[in-house]
Amino acid sequence: MYQFSYADIQTDSVADAKERERQLLDRSIELLTEAAAAGSQSMQAIEALHFTNRLWTNFVEDLGSGDNALPKELRANLISIGLWLLREAEDIRQGRTESFEGLIEVSQIIRGGIQ
Repeated sequence: MYQFSYADIQTDSVADAKERERQLLDRSIELLTEAAAAGSQSMQAIEALHFTNRLWTNFVEDLGSGDNALPKELRANLISIGLWLLREAEDIRQGRTESFEGLIEVSQIIRGGIQ
């Protein structure tokens, strides 16, 4: 019979959540990279922007929750970054810019910071 302490289960859960966040960011980066190659008016761009929008909307909502255990200042900084990413994605969608470079670079930085 297996017995786990609450701390062990909680640590595994946090590690699992971080791994899922990394995987989602990897997928977003992959889609954005494909979209950059295909062009801002391509189906790849539509898919990438939709995925990235959903991902960061969920991240921002979670970061704004009182249940989020990250330090308040870090949460506020990540919310600001998330809102910038959402605005940048909307600018591409609206044709105000065609560059995916900022979205990709910032997403890579955030992904690299998940420990």
